[in-house]
Amino acid sequence: MEKFKIFVVDDDIMYAKILAHHLAQNPDYEVTVYKSGKEVIANLYKRPSAISLDFYLPDMSGFEVLKRIRDFDPELPVVIVSGQQDIATAVELLKKGVCDYVLKDSDTRERIWSAMWNINANFNLKQRISNLEDQIGKKYEFTNLIKGNSPAINEIFRLIEKAIRTNITVSISGETGTGKELVAKAIHYNSKRKNKPFIAINVTAIPHDLIESEMFGHEKGSFTGANNQRIGRFEEADQGTIFLDEIGDMDMNMQAKLLRVLQEEEVVRVGSNIARKLDVRVIVATHKNLLDEVHKGNFREDLYYRLLGLPIEIPPLRNRDNDLFILARHFVDEFCVKNGMPKLTLSAEALKKFRKYPFPGNVRELKAVVELAAVMTNTRTIHAEDVRLPDSAVSLDFMPEEATLDNYIKLIIKHYLDKYDNKVRVVADKLNIGKTTVYRMLKDDDNLN
Repeated sequence: MEKFKIFVVDDDIMYAKILAHHLAQNPDYEVTVYKSGKEVIANLYKRPSAISLDFYLPDMSGFEVLKRIRDFDPELPVVIVSGQQDIATAVELLKKGVCDYVLKDSDTRERIWSAMWNINANFNLKQRISNLEDQIGKKYEFTNLIKGNSPAINEIFRLIEKAIRTNITVSISGETGTGKELVAKAIHYNSKRKNKPFIAINVTAIPHDLIESEMFGHEKGSFTGANNQRIGRFEEADQGTIFLDEIGDMDMNMQAKLLRVLQEEEVVRVGSNIARKLDVRVIVATHKNLLDEVHKGNFREDLYYRLLGLPIEIPPLRNRDNDLFILARHFVDEFCVKNGMPKLTLSAEALKKFRKYPFPGNVRELKAVVELAAVMTNTRTIHAEDVRLPDSAVSLDFMPEEATLDNYIKLIIKHYLDKYDNKVRVVADKLNIGKTTVYRMLKDDDNLN
């Protein structure tokens, strides 16, 4: 760990050396003595962790030395030591941000020891926070967070890089389990706001009658059960990022209140008339098509355009080429490390079995399947028989053994119609067929059952 460097500044060299010797009893401290203001200022480039400064030096006033120290580093902790009890001066110095004002008497050494101990504790805490921030930064690097090299996922990387350059609102769409929150975190932790809060809210997880209080806070007594004042998640996210997941499921009344917060950039707690200004970046996510919801009357058009910002659509796993294999191997390695298991490999047969299954639960489902397979295998290799897929899996094996090509086509179209809520245009686009063909299948729906 980096040494805690203390500069002791006093024109009484003997007194300074005694104080330095006392402080140096702590093996974590590195103490240097200076006898004048000019001397300590000339050595500030050595980056001390704290300074014990005699206020009455022969060459410069204490205020001037303090000003020069503050010009060099406004955050550098300074403890003033003085032989005179001057309350007005002490108050003024404390207002200027000195850590303590210590009189030269029999308790001086112990008081300075205590002051330096507190400063060092804060110094160590800042170091730990800095190390944690570095770790978080590495954890949320794109390639560490989002695995894959398909054209679809490289497009996601390109859009994330654009998103982190500004504070533009980001709207993330994609099927359940595709990793929408991971993309939101990648944006936040690689942006200028990375050292500020990242607050995630799943709109569907909050009871209808509590969502306003949860998001915007409330005052004590504002409703039954509001026994204490509390700030909302938006205030918690001030200077940082708020991530609103499943925004498409928010009710219309709450949508109107959210729109006002976004337009005014302020919140009013439930039961209060005071508007509190906020600086919050907003990222939203949904598995729904919000524009379709607007057309259905389920989502406000003005809020839709307010939230659209930079749209990022995360592709389903089945559309990510060989990312399936990259992710599977990553999840196996990750599971083995976390559980102290020997390294496992995936057999070619296991990978083929993965390929045949569409993974409707996307990356989240793949992770669960891979981890179960790692538990089930009795060897250092995961074989096809170790891979347990849901009984309801719709794969290339779902077809009857004896069927005509026409029956196969009808079964495939029925599957897609069920999956996409009978949206003919969507199914036609997915299967690259004409809408007329899909309409004919709908007309002959009895033949599909």
